[in-house]
Amino acid sequence: MEWQPVVSQRYRLAEGPFWDQASQRLFWVDIAGQLACLLEGNSYREWRLAEPVSAFIPTHRGDALVTLRSGVYRLDLDSPGEKPRLSLLCVPDPDSGNRANEARCDAAGNLWLGSMQNNLGPFGEDIPVTRRTGGLFCIDAQARVTRLASNIGIANTLAWDADGCHVYTADTLEGVIYRYPIEGAALGPRSVWARPHEHGHPDGSALDREGYLWNARWDGHCLIRFAPDGCVDSIISVPAARPTSCVFGGPDLRTLFVTTAEEEGGFAGAVLATEAPVAGTACHRFAG
Repeated sequence: MEWQPVVSQRYRLAEGPFWDQASQRLFWVDIAGQLACLLEGNSYREWRLAEPVSAFIPTHRGDALVTLRSGVYRLDLDSPGEKPRLSLLCVPDPDSGNRANEARCDAAGNLWLGSMQNNLGPFGEDIPVTRRTGGLFCIDAQARVTRLASNIGIANTLAWDADGCHVYTADTLEGVIYRYPIEGAALGPRSVWARPHEHGHPDGSALDREGYLWNARWDGHCLIRFAPDGCVDSIISVPAARPTSCVFGGPDLRTLFVTTAEEEGGFAGAVLATEAPVAGTACHRFAG
């Protein structure tokens, strides 16, 4: 697979790629750099925020959500990059020592958000994660928050199977991907779906149309494509040691976008794209 950066800029901790099929736009963030980034064709825009931002997701209303340490906010996409207009939607996690991490919307447009102990200092420097204080939350279109899980180390990956009966989510501290049955407005008992692997630690993921999960592997220089039963199907090399997440995009959802983190060599800190051998599944906007 041949990888190319989608923009020339490099980021400290690029994350959370989201492809909006309706507008053919790619959204992502630089968590440590406090940037929300948007690419439409060859036109690139960014908004500089006052806090680390972990996800940037468009809404049916026409604005976008940004998940910050202090809460989930609406971002006016017509506001200037240096003075973004924000309005608070909700504060899912009441623990002031935590920050938002992974966030995705399910097919109904509910925002699912995983939190973790804040691991970023005032200048974006790393702080060791020593507490499993993270949680998993669901926010509906009316901004009502439901806590779904607790005692999570580093919440990563949010993906749903084709019938919406199960959700996959990773705990990077434990090195595993779990599967939860969805039981109405709650989750059933979790099971280990994919165990630790020698190729790095599980980060963000995307599902393809065959039901296989493509998982970015922090410190693994690769993505792992997991079969529906959780077994390793293939390993896809990435020219960066720390791929952080991935998403399928393009008109036919056959372009694979991968975000990466800053480190030495290769395409570190770049947002990369390549042609995938299989089409992916579409992202969903927030319903509110």
